[in-house]
Amino acid sequence: MASAPRAVNRAIPLGLYVHLPWCVRKCPYCDFNSHAPRTTPPFEAYVDALLVDLDADRRDCGAALDGRRIETIFFGGGTPSLFPDAAIARLLEGLAARLDIAAGAEITLEANPGTVEHGRFAAYRAAGVNRLSLGVQSFADTQLEALGRIHRHGEILIAMDEARSAGFANINLDLMYALPTQTLAAALDDIERALALQPTHISHYQLTLEPGTPFARTPPPLPDSDAAWRMQEACQARLAAAGYVQYEVSAYALPNRQAQHNCIYWTFGDYLGLGAGAHAKLSFGEGRILRRAKRKNPALYMAHAASAKRLESSAMITRAELPFEFMLNALRLNEGVAAASFAARTGLTLDDIAASLTRARREGLLAEDADILRATPLGLRYLNDLLQRFLP
Repeated sequence: MASAPRAVNRAIPLGLYVHLPWCVRKCPYCDFNSHAPRTTPPFEAYVDALLVDLDADRRDCGAALDGRRIETIFFGGGTPSLFPDAAIARLLEGLAARLDIAAGAEITLEANPGTVEHGRFAAYRAAGVNRLSLGVQSFADTQLEALGRIHRHGEILIAMDEARSAGFANINLDLMYALPTQTLAAALDDIERALALQPTHISHYQLTLEPGTPFARTPPPLPDSDAAWRMQEACQARLAAAGYVQYEVSAYALPNRQAQHNCIYWTFGDYLGLGAGAHAKLSFGEGRILRRAKRKNPALYMAHAASAKRLESSAMITRAELPFEFMLNALRLNEGVAAASFAARTGLTLDDIAASLTRARREGLLAEDADILRATPLGLRYLNDLLQRFLP
């Protein structure tokens, strides 16, 4: 007689990503699913659609959700801080009525300094949001203009004051480097200005030209790869000197202030995805892992929130794809992950990837440690080359 299916591993953390797709203006480097509407977005109707979408997900994926607790919630965009605080409060109430949300769960909301209204951060905090992520990108007004941002340096300072006054003790600043015509000194100046604000977390990543964006069609004058690498090394050193630990390729945190939601992604945990263009990954046991994405167009997503038509795609990850899917996330972490987690999260064994592991270690891209899967400094610099070793 066939054995009963193994239950989903409840030790796999589960997060929730909610996509709020509207922004004031689309930045020329942005390839996210964001939309600049001509009229006021239908905030309340969209919240309704999100909750209907969640009800449909619970019907579709109950076997992967039953008995599991939501550890983190992340409101991304677009610009979530465009949403009225009452809409965010109603959404959080609706989520809590439908899901088991852990006490003290990290609940992050992305915000643009140019959309901060007096008192709104305090209302978000009262609704249950306990972490902010501010899209600063740069402190130089000339760079902010070149990047198409709607805010300027002074509005960053106002936003930080509003956040602190509202009681937020956990704040991330998003910064970019290798910006148009940027010098090493200018990149370091951005770091200094960020440090002066004493955030708990800094995301520091290189500007890249994404296909289909205005910057890709008409590239601005960017620093070359050697100059970008010098910026990265110098900024890493300055952040380290200030007590910020680099725990992922582009993430730096004060002790015990790592972004818990992003850590779910990087350790190949599970996450629900609600909203236009949102992605999800859910484990069903025995190595059966579902990836799905919602329709990108907000209007079509809202129109079909209750039906299968809300889905852009939905498919199980094949056995051959699992090693790359796992490594794509785990090897971004500076400390790597326990080797045993590969089997726990994928249903495969290390023997299944023995040849790839041996090659990556021989090339000096992967650490010589049987208990940890960790990229070497060389492997982190040439991460794409390392990841290719695990392609099907």
